[in-house]
Amino acid sequence: MNMNFIRKLPIPKDVKEQFPLSDDLAKIKEERDVEIAKIFTGESDKFLLVIGPCSADREDAVLEYISKLRGLQEKVQDKILIIPRIYTGKPRTTGAGYKGLLHQPDPNEKPDLFKGIVAIRELHMRALKETGFTCADEMLYPENHRYLSDIIAYVAVGARSVENQQHRLTASGLKVPVGMKNPTSGDLTVMMNSITAAQSKHTFIYRGWEAESQGNPLAHAILRGYVNKHGQCQPNYHYEDLILTHEMYEKHGLKNPAVIVDTNHSNSNKQYLEQIRIAKEVLYSKRHNADIGKMVKGLMIESYLEDGTQKIGDCVYGKSITDPCLGWEKTERLVLDMADYL
Repeated sequence: MNMNFIRKLPIPKDVKEQFPLSDDLAKIKEERDVEIAKIFTGESDKFLLVIGPCSADREDAVLEYISKLRGLQEKVQDKILIIPRIYTGKPRTTGAGYKGLLHQPDPNEKPDLFKGIVAIRELHMRALKETGFTCADEMLYPENHRYLSDIIAYVAVGARSVENQQHRLTASGLKVPVGMKNPTSGDLTVMMNSITAAQSKHTFIYRGWEAESQGNPLAHAILRGYVNKHGQCQPNYHYEDLILTHEMYEKHGLKNPAVIVDTNHSNSNKQYLEQIRIAKEVLYSKRHNADIGKMVKGLMIESYLEDGTQKIGDCVYGKSITDPCLGWEKTERLVLDMADYL
């Protein structure tokens, strides 16, 4: 093989024993799971916000950001439920670039997967312990989910992964909501097939075991826009797109029809300030049409302490080193405006 095997990494069970979740934190996680699930089943009419940095690049800035979200959550708790984004693995279109905290606990140093595994668990645990938030992460590698399975509140399957069989089958064995993004091509049928697979039972190989999943009724759609054959970004958050998605849900006969709208990526053409306008348009569509109102459960917003993005090494505290994000002041104003509108 044309690769070097550097070292054998610890299995999730060993990492969890070394960094265990206390009974008190496990109880908070259980209570949050129930509250979040009720949004997707329709038992709660709260609006969900999966919000935070594009990538969790440094522990101190991420935790400061999430502590600010805690205060904001108290102000909007009657209408909005916040799930902070702690995205520790980042997909790269060409394979080049920063791949996230899991790969590089320090973006300025070479990859260290062992330190990365410890770093992502410690970050999620600190967020829970210090703020009471269980958080969201992206399932970049399905086999890594168990390192965080006792902490995490929400899982996203990215646009480049949604057609992958292992992602779909692993999602079918999770108990938390799993959002399936539409692929970069924009074909919503692919997304719907992925949701169907995730909601179904399967027998498959997982981490060297013959595993049997029970199906995940909380698997749902994330609309993130797409790229056409000319490489141009195309949105899919408009009223007509939401109507189409509702019709596709009815055709496929899936459980708990739900949509989260990603306000960045191809929906905004990575123009991060457009997230404010997009969020408000989705809320208007939700109010205008009862079917959309019932189906659209929330938004995914990329937000951090500082506006925009920077190159690795620029060292602006709380500014994204991957996709550009809304800064805190704009984020707070947007969330408060949304609560007033809901």
